[in-house]
Amino acid sequence: MRWQPRTVVIGAGVNGLGIAWKLAQAGCEVTVYDKGAAGHGASWAAAGMLAAGAEAEPGEEKLTELGRASQKLWPAFAEELRAASGIDPEYRDEGLLIAAMNRDEAERLRFDFDYQRGLGIEMTWLSGAEARRREPHLRSGVVAAVYSPDDHQVNNRCLVQALRVAAERASVTIHENAPVEEIETTAGGVTGVRVGGARVAADAVVLAAGPWSRDIAGLPEDARPPVRPIKGQVLSLRMDPSEPLLRHVLWAPTAYLVPRRDGTLIVGGTVEEKGFDDTITAGGLYALLEAAWRAVPAIEELPVAETWVGWRPGSRDDAPILGPAPVDGLWLATGHHRNGILLAPLTAQAMASEILGRARLDVLRPFGVERFASRERRAGDTAAAGAL
Repeated sequence: MRWQPRTVVIGAGVNGLGIAWKLAQAGCEVTVYDKGAAGHGASWAAAGMLAAGAEAEPGEEKLTELGRASQKLWPAFAEELRAASGIDPEYRDEGLLIAAMNRDEAERLRFDFDYQRGLGIEMTWLSGAEARRREPHLRSGVVAAVYSPDDHQVNNRCLVQALRVAAERASVTIHENAPVEEIETTAGGVTGVRVGGARVAADAVVLAAGPWSRDIAGLPEDARPPVRPIKGQVLSLRMDPSEPLLRHVLWAPTAYLVPRRDGTLIVGGTVEEKGFDDTITAGGLYALLEAAWRAVPAIEELPVAETWVGWRPGSRDDAPILGPAPVDGLWLATGHHRNGILLAPLTAQAMASEILGRARLDVLRPFGVERFASRERRAGDTAAAGAL
């Protein structure tokens, strides 16, 4: 029988809950602790886009490969989760449109289109007229657009609710408003955590606390993930669900618009290096609304339903940190930045598999925490050589 470690997961976001669920399915005793309400951190604030193709950028080929691998898992993952929880995560596969409203934007779009097609990503170039046939409420002057059929969406708030129910039905114990004060280690590795002054023994600890992951006491310096909060302001508008203004996810320059089945239209999201500042600003909301209005003028008649702030967990290279830490029994699943929802199926399945002793997937190899130490050593060697 395969070893089944008693596991503590720190963080009840989409990735922490997903890992806990998969470990519990394998027969592990799993306890999850979160400093707040389960699923109400970065996972609740997200928009739920699964846009591995549209996100592909030069220099991020390994991250694109990771995202596309997870993207392929989504249909089966969503169905398994719906069956296990009774909650529909609202996986939608209409595809994604990227619009250019002037010639400069069209030139940039053409560059991205050519690059992404060169990676083998399916993309279709559309004239402005063709784009408006797909989405009639696009501004009449739209110059061009790209249709990405494999970039989909999921309702992230339904997703975390489904993950919680599925995890609990699989016998995961979830403690909310219970911050982990310290990760306890000995020379032999992790021994447990301390919560509310009490010690909780564990064979394995998974650190999946998003932008709060680096602040927990007890982490050796070489195991401390270099993550930071990246603030994003987001708002939602209310459409008529029987006659929505948009049916596809739409990327306009400097904003995205994500339609939900219930008529909600999410507009996001700013990217701000302001720590854990939770201020909603006039400038932030104006920037989002102006960008959305440039693409879809009819939004000006829609009522504002909600505004909120979230903090993406960004690493030094804006890629996730996945895998074992340099402490036996400690595992890292953080730093997903804007790809936390996209990478949820792969993170859950691959991390659970590795914790259970199976081989590491090749697609995960570039994303261990050790990559940062290697870069620092190379930088130090270069500086030392320059001083000679």
